[in-house]
Amino acid sequence: MRLLVTTAVLLAVAFVGGCASRSGASRHDPALRRELVAMFDMDQRVRQGFGARMSDETVAKIQAVDARHTSRMKAIVAKHGWPGRALVGDDGSHAAWLLVQHADSAFMAQCLPLMERAVAAGQASGKDYVYLLDRVRMQQGKPQIYGTQFTFAADGQLVLHPVEDAEHVDERRRAIGLPPMAEQEKMMREIYR
Repeated sequence: MRLLVTTAVLLAVAFVGGCASRSGASRHDPALRRELVAMFDMDQRVRQGFGARMSDETVAKIQAVDARHTSRMKAIVAKHGWPGRALVGDDGSHAAWLLVQHADSAFMAQCLPLMERAVAAGQASGKDYVYLLDRVRMQQGKPQIYGTQFTFAADGQLVLHPVEDAEHVDERRRAIGLPPMAEQEKMMREIYR
């Protein structure tokens, strides 16, 4: 219960905090939107067949694409703050989230409060935000909140990263619009067999 109240308070504070844009009112930037969507498409193409048993060549390709995209995302965030819906549309903002999900830990953590403010201002997806929150917490060695992050064990089996207050995870997931944990686990195990 304390976690739900804390989450509600954080979201309320973030809502009052306003937009994540550096310049206040953002103008729509169709070229930046196209660039983000193209980067998203490349990110997904290079990850086809992603899993515990990828070849070294595939891993190297993914790392190279991620490094290139992270560098570009750092420049975009430095210039615009979080690239929200007003600037790049729904698909562009979603693409930005995915690219940050595949960036280095420090940059993910840097983007987390920017995205939190963007969600509060209606400029980013709350579902995307909770995936980033869980990823950052996992990389910091903390339990996740929403149960979105899985890892591979040494034997190649998919393992759910520990969840804080696991008894209430489905309530938190329902509040943000995510399916129950059992459905999430089933889907992940089907994808990454």
